[in-house]
Amino acid sequence: MSPVSTAIRSALVPLAAGVLAAALAGCSAPAPPAASSASTPCPVPARPTGPAHGVLYGVNLDWGNEQLSGYATALGHHPAVAVSFSGFPFTDTDRKNIQGAADQVRRQGATLLLTLEPHAGLAAASAPSALGDLTALLKGINDSGVPVIVRFGQEMNGSWYEWGEQPGEYVAAFDKVAAAVHAAPSSATMWAPNYGGGYPFAGGKYEAKKGTADFAALDTNHDGVLDGRDDPYAPYWPGDAAVDWVGMSLYHWGNTYPWGANVVPEPGKFAQQLTGTYNGAGGNDLAVPDFYTDYGIRHAKPVAIAETAALVNTSRDTSDALTVKQAWWDQVLAPDIPARFPDLKMVNWFEWDKYESEVNATVDWTATKDPAVRAAFTKALPSWLDYGTPAACTPATGPTG
Repeated sequence: MSPVSTAIRSALVPLAAGVLAAALAGCSAPAPPAASSASTPCPVPARPTGPAHGVLYGVNLDWGNEQLSGYATALGHHPAVAVSFSGFPFTDTDRKNIQGAADQVRRQGATLLLTLEPHAGLAAASAPSALGDLTALLKGINDSGVPVIVRFGQEMNGSWYEWGEQPGEYVAAFDKVAAAVHAAPSSATMWAPNYGGGYPFAGGKYEAKKGTADFAALDTNHDGVLDGRDDPYAPYWPGDAAVDWVGMSLYHWGNTYPWGANVVPEPGKFAQQLTGTYNGAGGNDLAVPDFYTDYGIRHAKPVAIAETAALVNTSRDTSDALTVKQAWWDQVLAPDIPARFPDLKMVNWFEWDKYESEVNATVDWTATKDPAVRAAFTKALPSWLDYGTPAACTPATGPTG
């Protein structure tokens, strides 16, 4: 999460069915077609490389309070992607949670976007035992009929995570993780930095220190200073062989620092930030590279907006909440997006209502919780989005729920 987030999104405890039904009472969106069951084993899916046409619609769900089936009912569609978070190396609880998420994902006919967070450090994530564990888990999930995209060490160009601003060690670890991922039949990798506006995010706990090898590697213009004139992406690039997808966390946190005001996004902000052409109320970001062109087009990779939403600070006046959110999704889901960005193949909405330390308040990022917002959001979903397609099958192995 951008610009500086230390919150960990991981719990995967299913919500009781009765509570979920009550929470969704009065939902105005049409229910998606019900997923059927059959004794036919689910086939092992292809490696997820993105649709030839259209854009996958996904959700970053609050697994501790919702199930995918309930979200699908609220949305009126089966999501094509579901995002989950896990520590890595895995604990027994991590494995159980991932398998539980994969079981829900299979019933939606979706892809699991598994975000691995190496809070114990990049060396621990590179250990052979951890990598073997990852391959085994992915194989089991793939064999159960669920494709997986692994997003390892997201927002590695930020200063707020234990793996942040360590380009050499990060690239080496990503390469090893990629080999483990590619050893599973239906799994792919995603490299996903944070949007480079505000880079190098000075003051974070894990910022690169002057005089270190990391600082020297990040000083891309070799002027002895680490600042916004240095490339926020290139030092962390693992290479074409290791990367299948490129993604970015791209939020509307407000228009000016300090963040926390409920303000309508500036017109064109989403596309400008994606392409490195933003120069507005939030500052002059013209030094930020064109992520879409540099890593999507030039490297021939499908592009994902791995996380997105618009900030509504619940400690302030929220009367304009719908206006703020709608102005953002109108940009992210604009009619001309497929024509302007044909390599954009995934958009995942951050469906959380959670405390954010950057604003010292709870932020409502959701698009389906409030009935009025949900009605407007589901009405705005464009025809170019692709959704999940549940199959009438049962998993031969792996997650069983």
